[in-house]
Amino acid sequence: MTRYCAGLLMALGLTLSMGATDAAACKKGCDSGCSSCCESSGCESSDCGGSSCGESACDCGTTTKTVMKQVWVEEMKTVTSTEYKKEERTRTYTVNKPVYETVEKTRNYTVMVPETRTKTVNYTVNKPVWETKTVEYTAMVPYTEQVEKTYTVMQPTYEDKTVSYTVQVPYTEQVEKTYTVMQPTYEDKTVSYTVQVPYTEQVEQSYTVSVPYTETVEATRTVTKRVPETTMKTVTVCGGHWETQTVESTDCNGCPTTCCKRVWVPTQETKEVPCTVYKCVTEEVPYTYCVRKCKQETRTRTVCVRKCRTEERTKTVKVCKTVPVEKTCTVCVRKCRTEDRTKTVKVCKMVPVEKTCTVSVQKCKAETRTREHKVCKMVCEQKSKEVEYTVCVPHEKTEAYTVKVCKMVPEEKTETYTVCVPVQVEKQVPVKVCKMVEETVEVPACGGCDSGCGCDSGCGCDSGCDSGCDSGCGC
Repeated sequence: MTRYCAGLLMALGLTLSMGATDAAACKKGCDSGCSSCCESSGCESSDCGGSSCGESACDCGTTTKTVMKQVWVEEMKTVTSTEYKKEERTRTYTVNKPVYETVEKTRNYTVMVPETRTKTVNYTVNKPVWETKTVEYTAMVPYTEQVEKTYTVMQPTYEDKTVSYTVQVPYTEQVEKTYTVMQPTYEDKTVSYTVQVPYTEQVEQSYTVSVPYTETVEATRTVTKRVPETTMKTVTVCGGHWETQTVESTDCNGCPTTCCKRVWVPTQETKEVPCTVYKCVTEEVPYTYCVRKCKQETRTRTVCVRKCRTEERTKTVKVCKTVPVEKTCTVCVRKCRTEDRTKTVKVCKMVPVEKTCTVSVQKCKAETRTREHKVCKMVCEQKSKEVEYTVCVPHEKTEAYTVKVCKMVPEEKTETYTVCVPVQVEKQVPVKVCKMVEETVEVPACGGCDSGCGCDSGCGCDSGCDSGCDSGCGC
């Protein structure tokens, strides 16, 4: 169908290109203007309306042509399709129905029965044994020793020193004037001062000494013992046995089959069993031990203590005072002259003086002494005693019980089910078909001058209509 439509389109293009070739031939003859063009096409020059084809259209007449046109047509087509219809069918199948039966059986089980027995137990006891031991120790004994000690004291000394100084002495010229001058005078003055003089004094001093001693102390200690006690305890005993059961079923083909399987049947029983529990009993036991203690003793000793006493002393010091003196002079201009003078001044200096004194020094000397003390040793002693203990002894018992047994009984049942069956059906289906239809079309007889083309400057006819007419030209 596609190839058929393509052939029709090629035929239609060929027909249109033939009409365009006639119009091009007409255009190629238009060398001198519109009049020659219209004459060659069977028109008079007066019908062109001027010497230029662009001023008015050239009416050369029309003609008819047959053109093949593509048309889509809807047609009915017979098609075979598959449809499904539902059918009801019946089938028979076998179902296993469980039937329960009660069966009485017996079983054996083991019970643990407690039994009290006696046995001899050997144990070790630690027994204290006291021994007296002599121990040497070193004690530091204090004593006093006289030691001669040298010390330095700063003692003041005075010496005379001559000091030179400068005095500004005023004087006047040609004028008499009375003025007062402060004149220095020296006086001896006695001054008292205090001095700390050291001395040594023997003083009795008391001190405390810790004297060790051993003391025996009686005390009690707590001893814990384990005492057996029998109580009743509720115990759940788990048992069971294997049973062989027959099971009826169907195989994959629906045939009934019988299978045997072993099943474990559990049992539980609650019983009271005597149980031995050990409890802790606390008991106070007396014992003796040695404690080392110290007692305080007060003792006396003589100690040299260094002290100082205050002494009053005197010394003579020169004191300088100024006394006003009246003088008269003739001064026109007051001036001052410098004079060098000397004076004697006492200067105090501290001179170190070494002195000796006896000082008591406390020292200690080491002495070796002995003392006795008791030492406790623990000696192991073997003992034996009778102890009761409980042992669980297994006992076999038999009991009857009831078991429900399930048997499968086959039973036939009928059911209805629906099946979809395929059926071939013919149907009329609308289909679109492409066909070529002949159509008559009117075209202008002069293909060179139509309503849209003029041989002006934009449509140059010198080189032909094919090459001179652009996209705006109707050629």
